[in-house]
Amino acid sequence: MSNQQTEKIRIFALGGLGETGKNLYVVELDEDIFILDAGCMHPEDDMLGVDIVIPDTTYLTENKDRIKAIILSHGHEEHIGAVPYLLRDLKVPVYGSKFTLALLKDQCDEIKLKNRPKFHEVHADSKIKIAKTPVSFFRTNHNIPDSLGIVIHTSQGPILYTGDFKFDQNPVDGKTMDIDKLTEIGSKGVLCLLSDSSHAEMPGYTPSETVVADGLRDAFHEAPKAIVVSVFSTHIHRIQQVIDAAENKERKVAVVGKPIERAVAIAQELGFLVDENETLISKKEIKDRNREDLVILTTGSQGEPLSDLTKMGKGSHPLFKIEKKDRIIFSSRPNPGNEKLVSQLIDLISRTGADVVYGKTKKVHVPGHASQEELKLLLNLVKPQYFIPISGEYRMQHAHRELAISVNVDQENIFLLEKGETAEFTKRKGKRANKIPSGHVLIDGLGVGDVGNIVLRDRRLLSKDGILVVVVTLNKKHNQILSGPDIISRGFVYVRESEELINEAEKLVTKSLGEAMEQNQTEWSQLKSHVRDRLSRYLYEKTKRRPMIMPIIMEA
Repeated sequence: MSNQQTEKIRIFALGGLGETGKNLYVVELDEDIFILDAGCMHPEDDMLGVDIVIPDTTYLTENKDRIKAIILSHGHEEHIGAVPYLLRDLKVPVYGSKFTLALLKDQCDEIKLKNRPKFHEVHADSKIKIAKTPVSFFRTNHNIPDSLGIVIHTSQGPILYTGDFKFDQNPVDGKTMDIDKLTEIGSKGVLCLLSDSSHAEMPGYTPSETVVADGLRDAFHEAPKAIVVSVFSTHIHRIQQVIDAAENKERKVAVVGKPIERAVAIAQELGFLVDENETLISKKEIKDRNREDLVILTTGSQGEPLSDLTKMGKGSHPLFKIEKKDRIIFSSRPNPGNEKLVSQLIDLISRTGADVVYGKTKKVHVPGHASQEELKLLLNLVKPQYFIPISGEYRMQHAHRELAISVNVDQENIFLLEKGETAEFTKRKGKRANKIPSGHVLIDGLGVGDVGNIVLRDRRLLSKDGILVVVVTLNKKHNQILSGPDIISRGFVYVRESEELINEAEKLVTKSLGEAMEQNQTEWSQLKSHVRDRLSRYLYEKTKRRPMIMPIIMEA
């Protein structure tokens, strides 16, 4: 427990509640602010053209002088993907494990972050002070190396944040979760537990990662031609098992795809990925190898249309094309919302005549998140006075709440929060408090936040009903149309097959402009609005569609 007296503690999330990804949790100790993770998520279906989504951090930038640190649990993008963008506005130290910081530095280089913060490496046994607050860590098991849980020690009791975790009794790297340390922390009286809810609906225990080794060996057995394995780029334990399985079958492994190539290079450099027998080869060697001696390791298991795996399936990849009798292994599961894309990709690959291995029965994937019995075990070890289910959709948080009640956590002390809602603690008594503004920021190319609801609305409209451009040249002095109107249609109707509709629309524009000029409406905005309104009503009456109408009026 900290000697520093903390009168008021506030805990809230700017992302990660009621959604998958975008995890960002904030702990306020009086005037000091601590940020626990800051991640991104993939765009939803209606976010057309958007690359990634990060939390709205306006509250943090408005209070940047109070922020003492960003503390990271592990290196998945859902937990660190927003940090480089956050560091554009904040000059605060960042704490994380060796592998987590290496991935983060790579992401900072990717977006060309100019002002580098101070990176502080920590490990499971680190005990540090940030400002006046003691912070310690404990080892967790997840499907990425070097993952940590975080403990912030306050005068009201410890605040424990798990990050993503599971209890793996036989982990690939041999490092089990710090059960003894969790028991010791629990014996001191944990004020509040923030725990991963991603698999709170799943009964029993999550299988060990080492189960996948047998599944991969079975999938590799008697594969007649090339093997393609799709994994998440930072799933280093899984990549290690793919290398081991390939070595067992005397095959070579080529890593294809920029994100996974970078992750593998970092993991090798830091010693988290072992390749003693030089099973890994350069992707440039792919064309010089026999297909039956080759394993391609790539990403794209979420069905991303521009991924390397999709290009291989379409036959458009410059290095490798999936052919008949190849074996394609999806060593992952679809994220919520991606099921359709993954199904379409599997169907696409199946049409090539390749053998596709996927699904639970094949044992080529196990989750990295704790299931119900493990979540109950953690609650029993830690014995928190207050509990906040985090990291998951609302139904998962609710299921986690029910688990906590079943192991005798007082239901009045369980806060099922939405993004921005705060839990406030004074003298070890907790309550719900005021709400912090929250939301999301869309990243599109190099633009950060310049795509908002209005731009998305226009993109949806364009994708649904197309656009109609009306070009007219006027002589304002004599209230006369000099040329046009010419109508250009894109995504609305095919002009050559709709000549009558376009001709009538041009006549309507001519008439409406004449009426407007007779009424001395000479402002560009008035004329454009007049044309847009009349034409919109006419086109909807004829087609029941509402294309975006863009009048371009020039003066000569």
